Amino acid sequence: MCVSHENLANPLQVYPGGYTLEVSLATDSLPNQIPFLPACLTLTLLCLSTSAAAQEPAPSGQPVPDERWNLFYQATSIGQYHGTFNSPYEGPFSLQDYPERDVSLTTTLFFTLRLDQNSSLVFDPEIAGGRGFSGVNGLANSSNGELPRVATATPKPYLARLYLSHDFALGSEMESSESDENQLAGERPVDRYTVTLGRFTLTDFFDNNQYSHDPRTQFMGWGVMYNGAWDYPADVRGYTWGWVHELHLKHWSFRYASAAMPRVANGLRFDRRLFVNRGDVFEGEYRYTVGAHAGTMRLLNYENHADAGNYAAAIRQAQLNGSVPDVTLTRQNGTLKYGFGFSADQEITSEVGIFGRLGWNDGKTESFAFTAIDRLSTAGVSVKGTRWRRPFDTVATELTVGGLSAVHAEYLALGGHDFLIGDGHLRYAPETIEETYYSARLFPGFFASFDLQHVANPAYNEARGPVWIESIRLHMEYGKK
Repeated sequence: MCVSHENLANPLQVYPGGYTLEVSLATDSLPNQIPFLPACLTLTLLCLSTSAAAQEPAPSGQPVPDERWNLFYQATSIGQYHGTFNSPYEGPFSLQDYPERDVSLTTTLFFTLRLDQNSSLVFDPEIAGGRGFSGVNGLANSSNGELPRVATATPKPYLARLYLSHDFALGSEMESSESDENQLAGERPVDRYTVTLGRFTLTDFFDNNQYSHDPRTQFMGWGVMYNGAWDYPADVRGYTWGWVHELHLKHWSFRYASAAMPRVANGLRFDRRLFVNRGDVFEGEYRYTVGAHAGTMRLLNYENHADAGNYAAAIRQAQLNGSVPDVTLTRQNGTLKYGFGFSADQEITSEVGIFGRLGWNDGKTESFAFTAIDRLSTAGVSVKGTRWRRPFDTVATELTVGGLSAVHAEYLALGGHDFLIGDGHLRYAPETIEETYYSARLFPGFFASFDLQHVANPAYNEARGPVWIESIRLHMEYGKK
């Protein structure tokens, strides 16, 4: 995490009573670091009349019309605040114990084109910017999944996705898909073998939990939006190049992906030595019903090979040299890191659903692409607002407990650090985060969410914290066929 610690003016001003949103078209008062963020939020509000015309899902039972192409757009801004907390000491990668107010912004275009009956092209340009608390350091389960982990807060455009996908039909039975981001409306074979090749994020295809998978509309924490113990191959923005194979049957899916790893931990450039360094991911998914209520279970395995370091080797090297351990000094090509994940979601009623995740990795190898979590346990519940006549609203709560392997904890206790945590010392305890949010649809296509997180033992350090984090999220989405 290389983000600097310059303060940002924030359109989400914090007062003793909470947040007040100030949006103005007067651009001469905008901060230099993110010159168009408040104006973008204003534009979002002005576009509500347009977004009200966004496509609604086709009524149940009616055929879904075929699409040649579609275009979707989203914009999300998250403002966050935390106050002071107990901090007897801190290190170079600690969450700072002074009040911090930070904001993030992402805007994305989702363009999908049908090339033939079974082939499609996806092209998603994106702009992202903003700052996280303490330079996105100090929490393993970081609080804002929308933040880029880059060296500048200035929003910059980049290519998020560019891939081709082709279905090979394995039977005559068909199923309907609705128009959505990166998905065309129309008929697809129920039994199919699909190959996808290009640039994407692996979380588009794996660990797709119904109630906790999108920080733009659901939980924001890194360790709960995806399985935090899965060090999934990605660059600093969360994307990679590779291919995905999927065998999809009526109740089962089996997936395999091979993708590029970054050259260095949290790096922007990819390692091209794919026969030596790459990430391989495997997942089996089973879909079922309990009564009339759908449920899904997924089992994931990953094996990463990278130019990565080893915590035990770093400790031995430091003992010989009389220095602080540094895992980056022990890097070797082809170093293996592997792990497993389990995910499940279950609809209880048409308004209530529950979910959970478990994660484990070997804990011996340097945290490299996602975050520093070796052990993970998550459980939560999500409730739609139908009972209080707000069917498009959602209230949800969850608990995530993250842990480290013994050698990883010893490495940090001796003063070592990963790319986003390291207090210079450690009194180890699991990092525990409770997160609750309420998402309200204010207009068709426009949502406001209020989110509260309570962090115990930030960066696994019992000597520091707890920390309360308050957030407001504004999200707009619009689709065009």
